Amino acid sequence: MQKISNYCIMMEHLEQEPESSTDMTENHAPLICGLPDDIALFCLARVPRRYHMMLKCVSKRWRELVCSEEWYSYRQKHNLEETWIYALCRDKSDQICCYVLDPNSSPRCWKLIQGLPPRCLKRKGMAFEVLGKKFYLLGGCSWSEDANRDVYCYDASKNTWDEAASLSTARCYFACEALNEKLYAIGGVTLSSSDQCSWDTYDPSTNSGTTHVDPNIFPDIQESVVLDGKIYIRGAVSTISQHIPALGYKPTSSAWQNVDEDLVSGWHGPAVVVDGTLYVLDQNSGTRLMMWQPKSRDWVLVGRLSPLLTRPPCRLVAIGKRIFVVGKGLSTVVLDLAKAGNVGGVMVSSSVPKLDSDDDVISCKVLSI
Repeated sequence: MQKISNYCIMMEHLEQEPESSTDMTENHAPLICGLPDDIALFCLARVPRRYHMMLKCVSKRWRELVCSEEWYSYRQKHNLEETWIYALCRDKSDQICCYVLDPNSSPRCWKLIQGLPPRCLKRKGMAFEVLGKKFYLLGGCSWSEDANRDVYCYDASKNTWDEAASLSTARCYFACEALNEKLYAIGGVTLSSSDQCSWDTYDPSTNSGTTHVDPNIFPDIQESVVLDGKIYIRGAVSTISQHIPALGYKPTSSAWQNVDEDLVSGWHGPAVVVDGTLYVLDQNSGTRLMMWQPKSRDWVLVGRLSPLLTRPPCRLVAIGKRIFVVGKGLSTVVLDLAKAGNVGGVMVSSSVPKLDSDDDVISCKVLSI
């Protein structure tokens, strides 16, 4: 392992040097001696994701391949991609931090991602969303600065941070979702009251964004989710009328419309979609997993979660038919809906050990490579 570490350091040093005749020779050398590159790609692309860092240490050409769009597209096309979970948290020093979990590793454990942009470490109200093989940190504010337009991008294949095109509108405490290969930044606190009824779209193919306005949008968005090709946003319960504002947006209509009240009535927490079905974690009295049934227009109790395992407030994320309930300290409960059991009304589950710290989980997303 020490030799591999030393080799990685040497490779990083060489990549900063001008291209030499040795580099040019390597660029034209086959990926694997004696094999055509398409056969080499067939073999290398089947190496599990947890070993990709080691592949990048073999040679500059292997590193470029593993970080390339060709590699990402090939694994996606041939159903070789593996999904990991990324969590945006806030630690005890009030700084943001990011962790990653390989759900198929043994033992399963959360690992800290290094190198977050220093300018955003103290910010609050940032959005966190995944698009392709990258995740984005957007907007935010702090005691010393108002809402801002900054967008930072983490490339999971390269393990590097970069700045992306700024938001069209400065925002904090806003909703953000990915749909049709675009990011949508919606509502929130803005520098101008007129901008609170707006949303931005970001297109990574052009690295640019556009602002749109709709008077129906409300600034205080509590939760959001993508379901059946639509973005849904839900606001806070009105203390006067007990009304819960909620809107749905379909890109083809370019307008925000009111949502079915029956659906909104049971949307009392973080939501996730599994095989087209909407699940919500209701943490108002204990921790219950609820399922929306559109045909009967009703919410059904899937089961209660053990209070010994969950540490609210929790966030939800799904891989296949598995729902991951991630709580304080990144304590993680895994519910396999395909094998869901129920003992005394409590759902049978497995778990991932929590961290030694009590970091608060802001958001969780999945990213596949």
